[in-house]
Amino acid sequence: MDILNTILSLDPRILITVIGGIAFMLGSGIASIFWFRRDQVRQARAKIQATKRKKIAQVQTQQLDAGRLREISNMLTNLTATLNYNRVLELALDISMQALTSRDDPADRLIGAVLLFSRGDEESANLYIGFSRRLTPSDLPRTFPGMQGLLREVIDEGGAIQSSDIAKDVELGKIMAFQSCRSGYCIPLRHGIDTYGVIVFAHPNEHFFTANNREVLNIIVKQAVVSIQNARLYQDLELEKERMMEIQEEARKKLARDLHDGPTQSIAAIAMRVNFARRLIERDQNAASDELFKIEDLARRTTKEIRHMLFTLRPLVLESKGLTAALQSMAEKMKETYNQNVLLEITQEVVSVLEMDKQGVIFYIIEEAVNNARKHAEAKHIWVRLRPLQQDLALLEIQDDGLGFDVKSVAASYEHRGSLGMINLRERTELINGVLNIDSTPGAGTHIQVAIPLTEEAVDRLRHSV
Repeated sequence: MDILNTILSLDPRILITVIGGIAFMLGSGIASIFWFRRDQVRQARAKIQATKRKKIAQVQTQQLDAGRLREISNMLTNLTATLNYNRVLELALDISMQALTSRDDPADRLIGAVLLFSRGDEESANLYIGFSRRLTPSDLPRTFPGMQGLLREVIDEGGAIQSSDIAKDVELGKIMAFQSCRSGYCIPLRHGIDTYGVIVFAHPNEHFFTANNREVLNIIVKQAVVSIQNARLYQDLELEKERMMEIQEEARKKLARDLHDGPTQSIAAIAMRVNFARRLIERDQNAASDELFKIEDLARRTTKEIRHMLFTLRPLVLESKGLTAALQSMAEKMKETYNQNVLLEITQEVVSVLEMDKQGVIFYIIEEAVNNARKHAEAKHIWVRLRPLQQDLALLEIQDDGLGFDVKSVAASYEHRGSLGMINLRERTELINGVLNIDSTPGAGTHIQVAIPLTEEAVDRLRHSV
């Protein structure tokens, strides 16, 4: 009450001023609170909008990532199902480029190339650019010896290697497109002991090939290598089918030639001699009787020739009693039919570990070589030997004391020859994963050797020793 009385006792003008000041202070405070609250509301709304935009961006990112993953998954499915060797490599390169696509670092900065060995050239390590993405046209014809730098390390070690400065690599640095790149990653295309080539990637960002990116590339290339192996196996099967058809066709042609040169001529001669003997009977019975004996002998020899041909077409004794019995039967028929001496030295321990289909191929190798020696070498003797060479290798030898020939000159003109004996020998040797060597000198006979692997390890060792 004292304070109120004091205030009321003040001069009205002072009182009005005091009341106005208090009102101003109260209004300013209320205004400050209002603006503060409004700022809080605005900030809250901005946070809500930012959260919404972030969520929308996340959803869009997830949708994009899901779409890209679906695309990559579809490409991997196509990769697995592809049996075309070249298509597999192109798909592997495309999938790798697609998998490393990002919005912050566009894929048009990533460079990729598949470097391949010419088939059968792995030992000489000549690599060529089979497929590429974003290499310059001048880079495409380049070849690489693979004897230095990153390529040699990857080929020798058989594992993927990262490079911190690929532009300065001894061999890969010659690729113009790599000059703007700082980092590289090289992965071998390898399955077991077979190396088909390498896939190399390069990027201007020195930190591009992170552990995650390397893992993605490793997975893709691993799957690609399996697909490459499947494609090659399929191609090998196709080539094998074509080769078997060619062998069958050559067998038919050989049968036609043998029939024409042997029994057909003999039967024609028999017909002519029968006609001649018929006329002799009317004039000279003794001469006619001698002629009939000659006709009988010719008919017997013709029958033997036909039986020998049937035997070589399908030696039933091979199926029932095995390789040794079949070779003994062949030697007997060669002596009986052509008076040709064939001497056998067969180690039964080797025969016992050979599968029946491999025994059949070996029989036809021997039959082909023996017939060639009989027809062309005029050999008095033909030796056939089958013996152990090493623990898991056998050696087949067919040797004669005939005329011999110049192997190089005959091989050079073989495309123009009607006979395919040497080709048959090589193709049948390949069927048993063997190695063929033909050594011959004019006047000194011919010596044929076939190294025969008896285990899978021996196949690999023999293949890489050639």
